[in-house]
Amino acid sequence: MKRFGLFMKYAVACYALIAFAGSCKNSARESTHPDSLAIRKSIAEAPQLSPEESIKKMHIEDGFAVKLVASEPLVTAPVAMSWDDKGRIWVVDMQDYMPDTVGTGEDQPTGKVVILADTNGDGVMDKSNIFLDSLVLPRAICLIENGILVAEPPKLWYYDIVDDKPVNKRLIDSAYAEGGNVEHQPNGLFRALDNWIYNAKSAKRYRKEGDRWLIERTHFRGQWGITQDAYGRLFYNTNSENLLGDYFSPGLGAENKNQKSVAGYVTKVVDDNRVYPVRPTPGVNRGYMEGVLDDSLRLVNFTAACGPVIYKGNAFGDAYQGNAFVAEPSANLIKRNIITDKGYIINGEEAYKNKEFLASEDERFRPVNLSNGPDGALYVVDMYRGIIQHKTYLTPYLKNEIKERSLTQPLNCGRIYKIVPENKTLQPVQFTDNTAQLVQLLQHPNGWVRSKAQQLLIDKKDKSATVPLRQLLQNTAQPLPLIHALWTMEGLGVLGDSDVMPLLKQNDWTIRMQALSVLPSVINKSNYAQYASELEQMANSNDTLAAPYIAFLTHDIQPYNAGRAKQLLLTLTEKYPDNVYVADAIISNLQDKEAAYYAEIRKKEPDTSLVINKRLSKVIADIAKAKNNSNVEKLAKLYPKGATIFRSLCQTCHGTDGNGVTALAPPLNGSNWVQGDKNRLIPIVLYGLTGPVTVAGKTYKAPEISGDMPGIGANKEFTDKDIAQVLSYVRNAWNNKAEKITAADVSAIREKYKDRQKTFTMEELNGIH
Repeated sequence: MKRFGLFMKYAVACYALIAFAGSCKNSARESTHPDSLAIRKSIAEAPQLSPEESIKKMHIEDGFAVKLVASEPLVTAPVAMSWDDKGRIWVVDMQDYMPDTVGTGEDQPTGKVVILADTNGDGVMDKSNIFLDSLVLPRAICLIENGILVAEPPKLWYYDIVDDKPVNKRLIDSAYAEGGNVEHQPNGLFRALDNWIYNAKSAKRYRKEGDRWLIERTHFRGQWGITQDAYGRLFYNTNSENLLGDYFSPGLGAENKNQKSVAGYVTKVVDDNRVYPVRPTPGVNRGYMEGVLDDSLRLVNFTAACGPVIYKGNAFGDAYQGNAFVAEPSANLIKRNIITDKGYIINGEEAYKNKEFLASEDERFRPVNLSNGPDGALYVVDMYRGIIQHKTYLTPYLKNEIKERSLTQPLNCGRIYKIVPENKTLQPVQFTDNTAQLVQLLQHPNGWVRSKAQQLLIDKKDKSATVPLRQLLQNTAQPLPLIHALWTMEGLGVLGDSDVMPLLKQNDWTIRMQALSVLPSVINKSNYAQYASELEQMANSNDTLAAPYIAFLTHDIQPYNAGRAKQLLLTLTEKYPDNVYVADAIISNLQDKEAAYYAEIRKKEPDTSLVINKRLSKVIADIAKAKNNSNVEKLAKLYPKGATIFRSLCQTCHGTDGNGVTALAPPLNGSNWVQGDKNRLIPIVLYGLTGPVTVAGKTYKAPEISGDMPGIGANKEFTDKDIAQVLSYVRNAWNNKAEKITAADVSAIREKYKDRQKTFTMEELNGIH
């Protein structure tokens, strides 16, 4: 699954185990260092350990302890979890994932959603009730109102819950997961501060309004796992990148479909991708490549980063508040990052050098998701298995590693742990149905409790909460309870202008940020003028922190007064022509008007080196590309298997339009590699490519893209004819035009490099004649 994890690059999605899948970076050759050879010979089989034995193999930060919460047979192959208001854990079991190295039976309906309960109050779950079974590769759930969302690709379902049983099954989205294999599909279903439900590996968000479900476009984010900080900003990652995130509130800036990326979204938060396992980790997909493992055969950099969580509990102390924890199942560890803010810019760094928060000697310890909990502890979802790389990208090298150490069986294990301060007893918060008590919990020091209280208040639809919520809005000395009260009122539909306007004038940026973020929910025909006036005043007063938000929010003024909205954009353009965040926020309002706006501002700002002009020029060029796209429907009929493979493997990273996806992969559309010498292109698809890579004169490298693209030549599901079809398809899709590739062409390249396992580099490919 490394590949899974391996590459988001390719199109690596992030699928539950996907991210957990670990694959690695690549380089050049298997290490022949004498110590490495001795270590490899000394690696024994990785036997199944009991939870108690596995805990003893964990190296945890001083002052902390790992406690068992649940294990087999109560859970098997868990990939996601969610708490309800009764202190129970709802778990997604994906037992059908990769039963062996060829995926035998992976399509069988053995997946489940189970409810775990602690009946004697000792902190360990002792009862498991199957809520749903007969699912095929389920990946995510979300409890909301009196029901639950369940993601079972390609569909998203909603069930009412009656006596812990599913009733009234309803289809919410028939295309929750469009294309992609098991590793390349959306997941997360994260219920965020702004009352929308967000996903990783997806550009959709969802919201329940009465019996109606809203589905909106948002920024495409991440691979496997998604989380938020105390201010509602989202964080996620790709398999090879420690932590990515948003500088701004998640619901803004995604309106312009012509805009491929928006500065401040999908931004690298932590640059360092180094990991420090406590055991040799040769069982990663490209462990034979130079630079993937060090001389002690330990993984060097993230290859299956997944399941991030921003710690918001109250048990670890202030030093850990807002820290980001990231799971790395291929190296059997959990990393801690320290996150800091400066204005709207978010930066992070690894908490330790040469060590991890938690690292295990047990090769089967596979942390694939992390979660805050009602007691302030940090919870760990451990899939506990040998195979985590999906068959699509499983190399012969890794197959041999699995065979040599008997990693296929067993498949009926799974654990949930919690990390707690040593010698400290934690008590979970008890929730009631009492509205006044739930409002009180919005002030709790545990951020998870505050979020749950907000959700329960909104689910109750009890507008009697308005008065005490409004009182919390007055206490500006306590921003976090105020923020939850603000969004709870938004969710209840009781937020008024008199509530929001005073908050827009606050000196505290965290409060002002939330007031700006909530404006799309309150601006209407009768009040837009007063909000426009306030935004104009903020823009003219040189409020640099608010400037990107103001630009985003002109989108909500435009329907009521297009001229006023346009003038606000021009004001911001004049004041911040070299600010990339303001520039992209301005462009987010200009769908199909980019060229006209560019011509207008060039009269005042003719310098083409200004950021606003460069960003507009890029979008205009992308629009021109899209207009000249070739007929992909016709190509799909000509190359049906090629089109299918493209949708399942390629488009999630390279984009449906072939123009690439930020943080994942460069464009195929207009690529010199795609349209050029077939003897250079075919090796990329068979064996993979290690970046950087120059496409159409631009050099792409991490973090703009993932550093590696996996090959599919070792996958027996794809014949040479199939590979020829997908290559012929992309060579003539969009603006591309090149000769057809045949199965014989692919076979010839396969024969030429029959002993090769490593990926190619751009320099190697350029040497092919």
